[in-house]
Amino acid sequence: MSGFFVDPENVFDDEIRITGGDVNHIKNVMRMKAGDVINVSDGTGFTYVCEIADTSKDELRLIIKSKKMADTELGIRISLYQGLPKKDKMELIIQKAVELGVYDIYPVITERAVVKIDPRKVKEKVERWNRISESAAKQSGRSIIPVVHEPLSYKNALTSAVETCDTVLIPYENVKGMAYADECINQAVRKPASAVFIGPEGGFSDEEAELAVSMGAKAISLGSRILRTETAGLCTLSVMMFKAETL
Repeated sequence: MSGFFVDPENVFDDEIRITGGDVNHIKNVMRMKAGDVINVSDGTGFTYVCEIADTSKDELRLIIKSKKMADTELGIRISLYQGLPKKDKMELIIQKAVELGVYDIYPVITERAVVKIDPRKVKEKVERWNRISESAAKQSGRSIIPVVHEPLSYKNALTSAVETCDTVLIPYENVKGMAYADECINQAVRKPASAVFIGPEGGFSDEEAELAVSMGAKAISLGSRILRTETAGLCTLSVMMFKAETL
């Protein structure tokens, strides 16, 4: 059954209105018509089983058959703070992180980041990242669309994470020993909100790692191999997702 998102204001007592690009996709790409059944999420955690009642050029009217709180979310909030990587790696990271259940994503400008985003193009870049997040959320059956925020400086990102999350994890290649990492992740998935910091291609500098720990973050190992930036975050999120799902 296909899934789509609507703004909460498009949800009424017994019906839902779909507008925008999804109208063309549903009618002309998926070739759905009156009487067909689809899933709709309102982005706040509720999903609806609906029947298409009628269609027009610009709008679909759906009759709500049932409503429930979605069971596709982790039950904990994990924020990914990703050091800006080169080329289109950020797009891959966003896509896969959304599939793994991340709550939101903060691009972070770190000391060793090679990428420099033109300030005039930040809005355009963030809009594209959020479209990728929405597409991944639809594909993976999420009931919310994780927000990709505007890039933050490293210090501001740390401040944001420490103030809003119960646990802040920072995988760092100079840290050894998996027992401590396992302990930290087990503790994190038992808290309401956690943050994961991932460095860019060059990793975090010693000064950045030390600053994070001094502000309360926990530096952990991801094993004896050095992982690429696009692998490290997904590795951490995968472990956290598995542990959260099995609590």
